[in-house]
Amino acid sequence: MGYEVAMKALVFSLVLGAVAGIRPSKLVRQVPAVYVFGDSTLDVGNNNYLPGKDVPRADKPYYGIDLPGSGKPTGRFSNGYNTADFVAKTLGFDKSPLAYFVLKAQKKLIPSAITRGVSYASAGSGILDSTNAGNNMPLSQQVRLLESTKAEMEAKVGPRAVSELLGRSFFLVGTGSNDLFGFATAQAKQNRTATQSDVAAFYGSLLSNYSAAITELYKLGARKFGLINVGPVGCVPRVRVLNATGACADGLNQLAGGFNAALKTLLAQKKQQLPGLAYSVADSFGLTQGALANPMAFGFVSSDSACCGSGRLGAQGECTPTAALCPNRDAYIFWDSVHPGQRPAMIGAKAYYDGPAQYTSPVTFKQLARA
Repeated sequence: MGYEVAMKALVFSLVLGAVAGIRPSKLVRQVPAVYVFGDSTLDVGNNNYLPGKDVPRADKPYYGIDLPGSGKPTGRFSNGYNTADFVAKTLGFDKSPLAYFVLKAQKKLIPSAITRGVSYASAGSGILDSTNAGNNMPLSQQVRLLESTKAEMEAKVGPRAVSELLGRSFFLVGTGSNDLFGFATAQAKQNRTATQSDVAAFYGSLLSNYSAAITELYKLGARKFGLINVGPVGCVPRVRVLNATGACADGLNQLAGGFNAALKTLLAQKKQQLPGLAYSVADSFGLTQGALANPMAFGFVSSDSACCGSGRLGAQGECTPTAALCPNRDAYIFWDSVHPGQRPAMIGAKAYYDGPAQYTSPVTFKQLARA
């Protein structure tokens, strides 16, 4: 009983501290906890625990080579920290909350879920359950895991404390790229070009599932949503290498742009339907396009090749211990054939938190956290 009372007191002190801006340590927490949902751009180790030979995992060098404190692979698809880590840092945490399966394995889900949050993100996952089915945790499953986590939280500190905690916490969501890759691949295998009705039906499925996830998270207590849109997926090295000139696949980028526009409309509708919901859409698409168009302005020397890989554009082989590794990893936008490196992730998170204003809508992550 003493433990539970102490935990309740801790929850309320964290919530009040975040609201009042109290400095419990060197870091000022803008929110009491962060809960992360999405794909490999945010995964911090969940896929390492999923069975199956086709599950995407970043569990071998050179992944993690620049990760502060260890230099070892942790499941992040990056040379170091990823976007989830840097968003969490801007909110006053040392890095992303730990992966759900890491916490379960270490029997630390509670109190971590209460004191700093949980990451449910899973590499290869999508908005649709059918995307890379069987080799990840899709968005719907990630939401269900929060539901079970919430039950454990309530068993420790009670429904009122958990409701207060979740209502003040930051829900980071970044997903959709794998769905677009899957759609484009399916069309290519059939040697056909998607019609307008094909695309409309595809968007409809994505938006329906995304809407259901937001609504379910809201019912569980979430109120602050920081959502990262889909980047220019037609410009990743793995796609560029399919073109003889190494150019971006404009059709895939247009597919991403259309989805992003529809997502903004959906969220505006959800705000009207769900009282108290607040959100910020981070424009990964616009920010990345800016960096690709003028890499030198961002301090990059390479905008089309993978730092870790092999073959043309570093995109014809995976990032493995035998892959070629670029000497200046901060100078590359892409770490491997799909994912950004640590420095691009940091630049993105800073833009989403502090601005410029064109990279978030309708408010910045900072304004959302303090709302």
